[in-house]
Amino acid sequence: MKRFARIQTSVGPRYALVDGRNFEVLVDAPWTGIQKTGLRLPFSEDMILVPTEASKVVAVGQNEKKHAQEMGKSTSVEPLIFLIAPSALNGHKQPIVLPKESNEVHHEAELALVIGQELKNAGEQEAAEAIFGLTCFNDVTARDIQRREQQYTRAKNYDSFACAGPFMVTELAWKDLRVCCRVNGQLRQDGNTSALLFPPPQLVAFISQIMTLFPGDMVAMGTFAGVGPIIAGDVVEVDIENVGILQNPVIAAPVSSP
Repeated sequence: MKRFARIQTSVGPRYALVDGRNFEVLVDAPWTGIQKTGLRLPFSEDMILVPTEASKVVAVGQNEKKHAQEMGKSTSVEPLIFLIAPSALNGHKQPIVLPKESNEVHHEAELALVIGQELKNAGEQEAAEAIFGLTCFNDVTARDIQRREQQYTRAKNYDSFACAGPFMVTELAWKDLRVCCRVNGQLRQDGNTSALLFPPPQLVAFISQIMTLFPGDMVAMGTFAGVGPIIAGDVVEVDIENVGILQNPVIAAPVSSP
């Protein structure tokens, strides 16, 4: 199992292998081959950025029965997918900014897949081989807006709502991982990837029939029962077994000047 991060350096963002308490800076993205520059930097969480420069995030709705039930929705015979814009991506320890238009913003802890190969019309075996690694994801949602609109676009795409990181972990089986969400240290969600209705290879293959997936793209696998509100001053953590802990503070949108 290897851990990778995308970090801020003096020469700009770089991918790095996380080696104990150090970052070993890489020449290029790790899915192109692990070629080290020779530069080693002390580990600091403050250096960690969003895991990839994704062209898109494909998210899945109602992919766990208990969550679908708590939302008053039924599960589907086919995956329900929607897109999250790259502009919504938010890194480890960066603030979730609550929009003025919403009075009910929720956390949604999820496992996300990082794609490592270009995929189009792939079968499940090819799709499985194209999954580079796993990361933590918080699909923050303006729930009141989602309830009154048929589309998910506005509710899911406010800047800072798509929290991801801190690491990409490779060579880790996805089938039985505990996924938790804590708010101010209090457990809110406690699920397991074994409960996902559409497993990663099937889901990635399905998506590739619709749109080309590129290296660095992410697929958010859907959340678990227990979603709930977050308010300014909260600290939200998504904790996935053997993957890492993604932490984000919550702040109110700044007041506009008259």
